[in-house]
Amino acid sequence: MPWPKLWSSSIKVEADSEDSLSTNARETLDSAKQNATETAQTIQRETARAVPSQLAAFTQPETIIAAVVLSATALGFARVYKSYLRRIPQATNIKPGFLGRRSLHGRVTSVGDGDNFRMYHTPGGRLAGWGWLPWRQIPADKKALKDQTIHVRLAGIDAPELAHFGRPSQPYAQEALDWLTAYVLGKRVRTYVYKADQYSRVVGTAYVWKWFWRRDVSLQMLKAGYATVYEAKSGVEFGRATEQRYRRAEWWAKTKRKGMWAGKKGDYESPREYKTRHGVGAPQEGTK
Repeated sequence: MPWPKLWSSSIKVEADSEDSLSTNARETLDSAKQNATETAQTIQRETARAVPSQLAAFTQPETIIAAVVLSATALGFARVYKSYLRRIPQATNIKPGFLGRRSLHGRVTSVGDGDNFRMYHTPGGRLAGWGWLPWRQIPADKKALKDQTIHVRLAGIDAPELAHFGRPSQPYAQEALDWLTAYVLGKRVRTYVYKADQYSRVVGTAYVWKWFWRRDVSLQMLKAGYATVYEAKSGVEFGRATEQRYRRAEWWAKTKRKGMWAGKKGDYESPREYKTRHGVGAPQEGTK
């Protein structure tokens, strides 16, 4: 009786098992691939349906109008801030396009001579919060005001000269300084600026409120007799005022013997004559 061939049967079973496993693996792999393909196709179809519907919300007239209005409003606020609410620290920061077209609102922080002062620019005034909002206060310390004020030369007038660079003071120079200090120091002023001069100042007409009237500082100083109409061959800037009005004010002060016109006739020397005698520059607007 021959011995049974157990090992050949075992080998066959193993081969059949391997074939079965290989077939199952292929079927599983094929099924996975098919599922993955179907899933990808399903995602693509859903995305294709969903994206247009989302984009459609942005193409609605209401959405477009709202976006345009918001953008225009933001640009408008930015332009208003840049043109009207941005503070200008010094005269040298004033752009040429601003001169002759716009005015500056601020508070006078110091008076250096009979016809010029320094102001702290407060754009928008009290309506913009200056003076009552905590973050919109005008500095009181001189160090904090350094390089933060605009130097203004009053247009159209000339006041007696104080002592400068070894030159003696003119009669009534201190009185002119005292008058201007009392009239504008600490006051809110609106200054219409016209041009810059060689001393890093702006030439302008300043107005202050006295009771219910807005007063031209230059005109009032002429009436008080502490300034003369600016004399120059060319380039004199009167701005919003007129030369005739200023000359009438000077004539009235002379007639009433106001201020520096109260002295003896013949003792008077105009600021222009004084500067010419001392060789202070050529006659031009802003010379001081």
